Amino acid sequence: MVLEEQGVYGDVTSDEWAFYLLPLDEDIISLELPEFFRDYFLEGDQRWVTTAGSALHLLHSLYGPFSKVYGIGRCAKMVYESWREQVEEGEQKARQPEIGNIFIIDRDVDFVTPLCSQVVYEGLVDDIFRIKCGCVEFGPEVTSSDKSVKVMLNSQDKVFNEIRNEHFSNVFSFLSQKARNLQTAYDKRRGMDIKQMKTFVSEELKGLKQEHRLLSLHIGASESIMKKKTKQDFQELLKTEHSLLEDFEVRQCIGFIEEHINRQVSMIESLRLLCLLSLTENGLLPKDYRSLKAQYLQSYGTEHLLTFANLKQIGLLVEQQPGEALTAVESKVGKLVNDKTAGKLTDAFSSLAKKSNFRALSKKLMLIPKTGDEYDLRVPRDMAYIFSGAYIPLSCKLIEQVLERDGWTGLEEVTRLLNGHEFAVTGSTSVSEARIKTDPQRIILVMFLGGCTFSEISALRFIGREKGYKFIVVTTAITNSGRLLEAMLEYQA
Repeated sequence: MVLEEQGVYGDVTSDEWAFYLLPLDEDIISLELPEFFRDYFLEGDQRWVTTAGSALHLLHSLYGPFSKVYGIGRCAKMVYESWREQVEEGEQKARQPEIGNIFIIDRDVDFVTPLCSQVVYEGLVDDIFRIKCGCVEFGPEVTSSDKSVKVMLNSQDKVFNEIRNEHFSNVFSFLSQKARNLQTAYDKRRGMDIKQMKTFVSEELKGLKQEHRLLSLHIGASESIMKKKTKQDFQELLKTEHSLLEDFEVRQCIGFIEEHINRQVSMIESLRLLCLLSLTENGLLPKDYRSLKAQYLQSYGTEHLLTFANLKQIGLLVEQQPGEALTAVESKVGKLVNDKTAGKLTDAFSSLAKKSNFRALSKKLMLIPKTGDEYDLRVPRDMAYIFSGAYIPLSCKLIEQVLERDGWTGLEEVTRLLNGHEFAVTGSTSVSEARIKTDPQRIILVMFLGGCTFSEISALRFIGREKGYKFIVVTTAITNSGRLLEAMLEYQA
């Protein structure tokens, strides 16, 4: 031990730092457990369940009892039970509730959303530059110098805060207007007397310089994003994604994916398109699965064979199978043992039988907006704007529907298509419920187990503005399509 080696062990007191929650912003809290996704959903390792339950227990102790708890997914149920056990074992302190409802959701309830290309500014920055713990490193191509710069991306950055949830097509016009406003503010110096200049320098100049620095960085980042996305035929890529989501010209989409693989554009991007095809089509036809798999292995190497086994196990990339024999076996296992002991037994093969049922869910929840009207991305009418008006994220739509209905009533068919494991628990005090309902700013805590994307956070912020909620997102980690699929790789280049 280092302390013993240094001869100071007897002079210090050691304690454990129970690190559960890292606030990334005013409405984002992360457990910083990127390994949670692979450990639980692929390998059936439940060691992080207690950690997630402890995080909820900490929030419960700080902000008082929640009036209602909603959840969906096997892991969500286990985390809830772990949290309740800790509450019952601990000392109960009467607190005025500050948070209304809580919604716990498993990542495998919605795999489609994280696999879609992000087009809101914050999501694009994460896809291209990789935001880590709320911090991003912009290289020389952004800073226009020979140095890289690390920047904290949160609501303290006024420029970023105004564009983070915007569709990328709106960002340049905003930044241009911001630059003009900044120049106007600088031009005020002209014609000032000494007293006015002194006031300007002491009160405004520092803020203007900081804003100018941030504006330059975000303009540089936007230009870099534009160059990279144009280079990768981004519009054609989006068109293919939208066609898959809408079940339109699927054979042409397969042709595009084959070309993408054979050109060796990007190993992860090709895998992402394959998974999106599988999820939206409820699995691939056997001949398509074999053909696309063979082409992928020829292009990127046979060492990725185990990756395909992982993707099949978790349900991201599967071959259509006749019959439902495995589903019947899983249901029998579920009846014989409880959720906790069944977890490792059934999670290992449940995804093989689990169908995405995306088409049926899409119709039930109206996830694809009607194409008749022109979609105005500057004034969005629903959450679909985060995907250019093509798709409303399933995870966020589900949360919206449960909050509107005050539970799962009326969503029985949806939960059946999602393989169940939904639950709703009402808090013990009617007083807290009454208070939350009369609170003009209703606060909803949403916990994603397995990670959430910045696009989903933008969608929840949109619901919040429209419906008068304030959402606080708690996630095991921030994810995107790249991180999600890299967690499935058995071969690291």
